[in-house]
Amino acid sequence: MKNLTCFKAYDIRGRLPDELNTDIAWCIGRAMADYLKPNNIVVGGDIRLTSSELKHALADGLRSGGTNVTDIGLCGTEEIYFATSLLKVDGGVMVTASHNPMDYNGMKLVREQSKPISGDTGLLDIKKLAEQYYFDGKPEPVADLGEFKELSTLKPYIQHLFEYVDVANFKPLKLVVNAGNGAAGHVVNALETAFTQQNVPVEFVKVHNQPNGNFPNGIPNPLLPDNRDDTILAVKEHGADFGIAWDGDFDRCFLFDENGDFIEGYYIVGLLAEAFLQKHPESKIIHDPRLTWNTVDIVESNGGNAVQSKTGHAFIKERMRSEDAIYGGEMSAHHYFRDFAYCDSGMIPWLLVAELVSIKGQPLSELVKERMAAYPSPGEINRTVDDADKVIERVLAIYEKDAVGIDRTDGISLNMGNWRFNLRKSNTEPVIRLNLESRGDVALMKQKTEEVLALIEG
Repeated sequence: MKNLTCFKAYDIRGRLPDELNTDIAWCIGRAMADYLKPNNIVVGGDIRLTSSELKHALADGLRSGGTNVTDIGLCGTEEIYFATSLLKVDGGVMVTASHNPMDYNGMKLVREQSKPISGDTGLLDIKKLAEQYYFDGKPEPVADLGEFKELSTLKPYIQHLFEYVDVANFKPLKLVVNAGNGAAGHVVNALETAFTQQNVPVEFVKVHNQPNGNFPNGIPNPLLPDNRDDTILAVKEHGADFGIAWDGDFDRCFLFDENGDFIEGYYIVGLLAEAFLQKHPESKIIHDPRLTWNTVDIVESNGGNAVQSKTGHAFIKERMRSEDAIYGGEMSAHHYFRDFAYCDSGMIPWLLVAELVSIKGQPLSELVKERMAAYPSPGEINRTVDDADKVIERVLAIYEKDAVGIDRTDGISLNMGNWRFNLRKSNTEPVIRLNLESRGDVALMKQKTEEVLALIEG
């Protein structure tokens, strides 16, 4: 069967050059042109060594189908979301493999208003056409080829980021910023300049800020504990107020407190939900089902409305739109904003946290300490399994009779009264993911984590 294996549930991701190459990129571009019939598409790419050639092949495919292409150059995924909405074009493509290994690359596709194109919303149709063109022969270019131009949208993007905070609130702050040699460096530099121009007392301690597709300091993925050391050391060495680290395309940001301790994304969701509800009372906040008690507690006690959505950016964005939610957060460090075309940003969250730290006059550790004690969690634990469905059923059989509530929004979530857990299988790899929390009982949280893991491991 003729099959392009680089097409995944939410995006395109494949090993070079067998799963993804310039020929396949051209076919994807032409397929997108023929399926969406767009007049204008914006494209950009991260710092991977193959991103530029894949982006230009993609652009050629789009143009051969009559689509005009605007290239915004080296950028992060959220800059494509921003540019698609800013320029009012018919869609956008970001060439990135985010935190995948060196020999991978990929693409994230959006249509007008930065709406995601995933398996349910056109990605499979584009795949079908791309396979036809790749395996059966490329179609002829249309008579009226699309035009190609380059344009920077960095200035309006930086201006937009500052709309989420009032810089007059900022106290003197020293922040460690670790771009991981990914795409975030140019935004860090532009923000630094903007802070200086506005006389805002924010000092950056830059770590691995220079973009480098060879990733001399490892693949930028701060979700892996091994990849956090450089940020932790810099926070301690420079006495920073907090630290920020990003993945390769900086659509996720990870925070470290003033002691260099990593803060789970779950507690940041609660922090940002509270910040938004204090500015916009009675708003809706979207959250995922993996860890929920802290978020729901904060949202409801601040007069907001907590709405649960299935995990994954396409589902969250869809729910954000349908509910017109002001903010949405996933514990995986994806944060979504209504005024950012309902899309995720890795830059807005830390700006909001910097403002919060300044306003409250408390260090970051204090802002999350109470919440971490109220709902302790070990964070997400992954285990490789042969049959995830069978494992989920086995665990369910043990606990369901004692559960006070069972939810199947995403995998299984069981409320056991004074503790709860979510167990779900990955969409992208043969692993099962466990998230567990308790009501203020660290010993119980640890005991139940070991108990459920023992069942998973069989």
